[in-house]
Amino acid sequence: MPETLTTSPAAARSSSEAAAGPGPRRRRLSEFAPRLQTISTKAFVSSIGLIVLAAAWQILPSAHIVDPAFITPLSQVISTWWHMLQDGSLWSNTSTSLLRAAIGFFAAVIVGVPLGLVIGANRRAEDLLSPVLELFRNTAPLALLPVFILILGIGQVTKFVFVGYACLFPILLNTIAAVRTVDPLLVKAARVFGYSQLRIFQKVVLPASVPQIFTGIRLAASYALLVLIAAEYIGANSGLGFLIDNSEQNFQTPMMYAAIITMSLIGVLINFDLLRIERRLSTWRTA
Repeated sequence: MPETLTTSPAAARSSSEAAAGPGPRRRRLSEFAPRLQTISTKAFVSSIGLIVLAAAWQILPSAHIVDPAFITPLSQVISTWWHMLQDGSLWSNTSTSLLRAAIGFFAAVIVGVPLGLVIGANRRAEDLLSPVLELFRNTAPLALLPVFILILGIGQVTKFVFVGYACLFPILLNTIAAVRTVDPLLVKAARVFGYSQLRIFQKVVLPASVPQIFTGIRLAASYALLVLIAAEYIGANSGLGFLIDNSEQNFQTPMMYAAIITMSLIGVLINFDLLRIERRLSTWRTA
């Protein structure tokens, strides 16, 4: 009689899994590995410039190729930054500047976005206000700082209003342009489906305008820090701008560079957070 081969259940499962190919978990890992490699490669390439800058900042002053009295070695700057963080002087000045910048920035967003949507949706209003907006847009905010000081003094209100003014026009003008550049085919398609004008604005115009509106908001966030630092050079006794100016006058260059690095890191973090918010609000867009 021919012999019959018996197969155990475990062997049968393993043979069926081999025939069916890799499991879901292995497939997920195989799909994730190339993405992880791409992210790692991109992060490495992006960090090359920072590594070169940090190495040059450390080596050139240490080797006295440049005068260390004017460009302090990076290690000394980091040490000073850490001591300032521990004694609280860095945080007290940083928090003061962040509060001033935030009040002016959010005031500009609250005013600029709704006003830009209204002007962008109304051709007559745009034609009427366009010359005035162009006039103020092409006037550097720093050129008007003496005017703000003359009218409002050198107190906190001047800094709030000055930052808000500088942030307003990038937000306002980008919002107007965003509404004006919405694809007309999308608007026509919404009308075909019987949408009212208000519904078209809510479902078509506003979502399509989000990317360019956030471009203006990101520009305004960078302007907020720039003009605030300049405003804190005049008539301030706290803040990062005051710290930079006071350190320069007293020839405390490590402290000056520590404050500059802090301001740069804050700008990068704010821009990163705004990009994340923009992506979350623009999930309808194709990658």
